[in-house]
Amino acid sequence: MNTSRIALVTGANQGLGRALAEGLAARMRPEDLVLLTGRDHRRVTEAARETAGLPGTRARVEGRVLDVTDTEEIARLAEELRARYGGVDVVVSNAVTRLLPHESQAARADEFIDVSNTATHAVLRSFGPVLRPCGRLLVVASGLGTLGHLDPRLHPLFDGASLDQVEYAVESWRAAIHHNTAAEAGWPRWLNVPSKVAQVAAVRAVAAERRARDLADGTLVAAVCPGMVDTATSRPWFTDFSGARTPAEAARAVLDLVSAPQADPALYGELVRFGEALDWHGGRPLVEQDRLLTP
Repeated sequence: MNTSRIALVTGANQGLGRALAEGLAARMRPEDLVLLTGRDHRRVTEAARETAGLPGTRARVEGRVLDVTDTEEIARLAEELRARYGGVDVVVSNAVTRLLPHESQAARADEFIDVSNTATHAVLRSFGPVLRPCGRLLVVASGLGTLGHLDPRLHPLFDGASLDQVEYAVESWRAAIHHNTAAEAGWPRWLNVPSKVAQVAAVRAVAAERRARDLADGTLVAAVCPGMVDTATSRPWFTDFSGARTPAEAARAVLDLVSAPQADPALYGELVRFGEALDWHGGRPLVEQDRLLTP
């Protein structure tokens, strides 16, 4: 059996994903491999080369082109890593679509949902089965991913749902946007809220099925909230960045979960922020954000 550890980060060309790949490369061993992935070949190649050349880098770093909106491509990569290395040890699903406040949320919905949700489902389905013992399967979400941020009418779609049911809820939301019935059904205009709730619900669904055997072998499946991160994606949405972290600072708490020698059962299947599990039923609908958006 190959003793090298294999790590993969999606959306790793820049921002938090780049910082996560850099941090993994610095914390892992020389015989380990970090796969830095993204959609653009030039940017992936450049980011991997630069990361490999950083003074603190210890592990090998390779760039891989991966379009997370192509679920078959995700499945092929998972199978390739299973065949070549016997599986993977760390998977961080981080890809996100940049969306600006002045853009129509409805017009960008398909792209946003495909990258944030359909891809998350595919990563969980494809990489969950090839995750090796003591592995880490993490989905980057946000504090908006708690159920209370949605209209109570929508809670039954996600609370205690299976992954199939979460997928159905996401596609129902997408259809409601296209049919202009989303507001009537209680869906917020701001895509980020239902998208993040669905990401966390998907993690919870997969974790519920795997919990016993994962905790027995030290494996962690969780959603993670890095807090406010000062990136090109988040900066247009906020006026006060005094409390924001740099990507490297935000990556640290996520990397600590990866590096922890033991998987904390209290964090398994939860949305974790700075080492603490957030209340799944917490939060409240963000009405003001909807008012500020372009229809």
